[in-house]
Amino acid sequence: MNHYKAPMDNINFVLFEVLKAGNIANIEQFADATEDMQRAVLEEAAKLAENVLQPINASGDREGCVYDPEAKTVKTPSGFKEAYKTYQEGGWSGLASPVEHGGQGLPHFLKVVVDEMCCSTNLSFGMYPGLSHGSIDALTLHGNEHQQSYYLPKLIAGEWTGTMCLTEPHCGTDLGLIKTKAEPQADGSVSITGNKVWITGGDHDMTDNIIHLVLAKLPDAPAGSKGISLFLVPKFLEDGSRNPAFCGGLEHKMGIKGSATCVMNFEGAKGWLVGKENEGLKCMFTMMNAARIMVGMQGLGLAETGYQVSLAFAKDRLQSRSLTGPRNPDGPADPIIVHPDVRRMLLKQKVLIEAGRAMAYWAAYQQDLAHAAPEEADREKADDLFQIMTPIVKSFLTDEGYFSADAALQSMGGNGYTQDWPVEQLLRDGRIARIYEGTNGIQALDLIGRKLTMRGGRLPRTYIAAMNDLIADALPEHKKQAEQFIAKLTQTLMGLVKTVMSDPEEAGAAATPLLRMFALTSLAVMWAKMAKQTQDNGTKSRFSEDFLEGKVKAANHFYRLYLPEMDQLAADVEAGKATLMDLAEAEF
Repeated sequence: MNHYKAPMDNINFVLFEVLKAGNIANIEQFADATEDMQRAVLEEAAKLAENVLQPINASGDREGCVYDPEAKTVKTPSGFKEAYKTYQEGGWSGLASPVEHGGQGLPHFLKVVVDEMCCSTNLSFGMYPGLSHGSIDALTLHGNEHQQSYYLPKLIAGEWTGTMCLTEPHCGTDLGLIKTKAEPQADGSVSITGNKVWITGGDHDMTDNIIHLVLAKLPDAPAGSKGISLFLVPKFLEDGSRNPAFCGGLEHKMGIKGSATCVMNFEGAKGWLVGKENEGLKCMFTMMNAARIMVGMQGLGLAETGYQVSLAFAKDRLQSRSLTGPRNPDGPADPIIVHPDVRRMLLKQKVLIEAGRAMAYWAAYQQDLAHAAPEEADREKADDLFQIMTPIVKSFLTDEGYFSADAALQSMGGNGYTQDWPVEQLLRDGRIARIYEGTNGIQALDLIGRKLTMRGGRLPRTYIAAMNDLIADALPEHKKQAEQFIAKLTQTLMGLVKTVMSDPEEAGAAATPLLRMFALTSLAVMWAKMAKQTQDNGTKSRFSEDFLEGKVKAANHFYRLYLPEMDQLAADVEAGKATLMDLAEAEF
């Protein structure tokens, strides 16, 4: 069953009314990205998501990927290969990639919107090209001339896909513990030996070649993360011979079963250094930042589909009567959307999804400005904002995407728990997003341990200033409420500085509630911005009165719901490690 329709009104409202995304065409690099072009691209992306990816989502979940132990290869579910061909021939792989290597050179935020649609309809499928983008970014920034000229065009065209081979059986986030070895060879290559796990798209049957970017250690490399290097390891070498980089089996997962999550065995595979020796961590973060924003869009996309399904169900399902009297007197009962508790679940989804979308698009827009804004000061400001927003977008949207899907299922009762409806699959597929590309706890540590202190502590100051700028012309009642979010976050940050500097455990304890404070503040500002835009005469002419009035009322509900939570989160941050670290291990 097809349940999802691309929410074009909401997408266009955020992009072209709130963010004024058409203005990106004023920057020379994006001169072709006019509003008309952007709209045309998004209309085609909606067709791709709804008509090509959505129909094979449930069947891909049921069928899953199949591993051939003799050939050490993986077969994707029925329809995936054909869908990928449509995706590849449509040029979607190179949408935001460099023109000089065959890409279309469009803004990155446009790709983020396309990612949302793909993730809304088929998260498993979206994993294959999604990981390729991390490879493209890494080679664009760190690859040598040959790597860029030979591999990038194929990756950008979608003829080949890429992977990120980081994790090993004995270590996850702590990459300093990796054991994979890279032995230098006389021809300038290295011989890679080791095992990697949880490798998305490590093997499949949709493209002729797969390019693995592998973290490994050279002989005599420094201990820990300082000794990590990054290597390019193709499935097939340039002479057509098979490189001994094999899939050793598939992980048996809770969800995303149409995505091949592989154990990879490198048995003396030939590879080449990417970037400089022992700077693999730097290259890795290039891949990870791209992947983390994409994962945030997975959470948003799944939440959107869950909301659409549960909203349609609530309008159609007849059960009991309204507490104030029949609303459907000619029928046997009223639709369940009349019931306050169902509305509680639906409204929570709505206010988080719509503001989360605005937050994510705004963050992605900063990435484009960081690379292409004419003035250096504007590039620096935008990069500050993108850096601090990356862990926020990833963690908050994957957390709330999962919880929104859970609310969707709950509002549908027993129907939501069955495979007759897609919500149970959304829950299974979406659960992993809170874990991979760095668990959300790691995102919180990244925020408090790196982003708040980098560049002399400039990033949070840039963020606070940007939030205040965004609400400068907001409606008075919403401006006042958004300012309370900003003030509470600012106060909390000021009180945290000395504690964090003196005790790392205090920082660890405060990290998760602090990240949520940043996220809620961002959403509060986005709601103020969106509500104000509903009053613009041009906006009024393009959207229905119900659509715009719903935005203002949703903003009011958001503030009612989440302003009190800021006090609770601030108290949690202030309490720090008290009670958390008191128990001895034996006392658990």
